[in-house]
Amino acid sequence: MILIWQGLSSLDVIPAYKLPSPLSVLCSMVDLITIGMPPGQQLHLHIFYSLQRVFYGYAAAIVLAVPLGILTGWHSSLRHIVEPVVELIRPIPPLAWIPIAILWFGIGTGSAAFIIFLGAFFPILLTTISGVHAIDPILIDAARTLNANNRQILLKVLVPGAVPAIFTGLRVGMGIGWMTLVAAEFTGVKQGYGLGQMIMTARDLQRPDAIVAGMLIIGLIGSGIDRVFYLIRNRLITWRSA
Repeated sequence: MILIWQGLSSLDVIPAYKLPSPLSVLCSMVDLITIGMPPGQQLHLHIFYSLQRVFYGYAAAIVLAVPLGILTGWHSSLRHIVEPVVELIRPIPPLAWIPIAILWFGIGTGSAAFIIFLGAFFPILLTTISGVHAIDPILIDAARTLNANNRQILLKVLVPGAVPAIFTGLRVGMGIGWMTLVAAEFTGVKQGYGLGQMIMTARDLQRPDAIVAGMLIIGLIGSGIDRVFYLIRNRLITWRSA
């Protein structure tokens, strides 16, 4: 695919102003690392600030979604309260919250982290609820037969049984959160750093090669993060096949 892309670009079948050639993108990636976009703001700083915003929003999503998902999946009365609210808010795209996020948290890390939170929260919550539902009721009944209290059932039956589904939600939530982060950075951040801001600067400077290079970097980082989740999941969940 890369060779075909380069060949079409060399023959001017694909104009450079619409889609730069792979060689142009590679040279631009080197410039992003050494010079920066804008000059002086190197690539590693943009990556650092983007990952920082992801961490804040994603950590908040985990802290709230996993316990709420376990409790909602366990107690039917709580589920009747939570599910209608979730189904009402979940279809709203995270990007639609950007004006509200800026109003609440201002332009900066807070609003970007809030958008990340919204993108990651619902996949984690719903897969956790599904994981608890998938636990065989016989296991819970067996635990009660052995005089296990609610706390022991929660920690020794429900949580371990839901871990595979929770990890699936974590992977999906991270993927959605990573996509929404870049869009949230399009609105502007105080520090001036971030992969989204870098792409917007390249657009303003009419550098399509830097735009495509930034897109490829986003894809590579997202793929690497997903791979790390996959390896951790296989290491921790050895009692269930992948």
